[in-house]
Amino acid sequence: MTVLALLSLLLAVVCYAFVLIHAFRRSVGTGFMVLCIPCYNVYYGFTQFEHRYKGLILAGWLGAFVLGVVLKGLAAPLAASR
Repeated sequence: MTVLALLSLLLAVVCYAFVLIHAFRRSVGTGFMVLCIPCYNVYYGFTQFEHRYKGLILAGWLGAFVLGVVLKGLAAPLAASR
């Protein structure tokens, strides 16, 4: 279960990289805001991020992140009991 959680988090990082690169191409200030302010990166992703596969990228980023955190949280007690 831990491996699946890590793969899911890796997918989230790769999808987030698309959003981050887009923000830095727009301007350095926007890029740093997306990088450093957690609420703003979600706002930017839904309102200003433009990509051919925007829906898939955002679903991969946010969905895989939530799935990875949940799986990692479920796997931690199992690993501690062994």
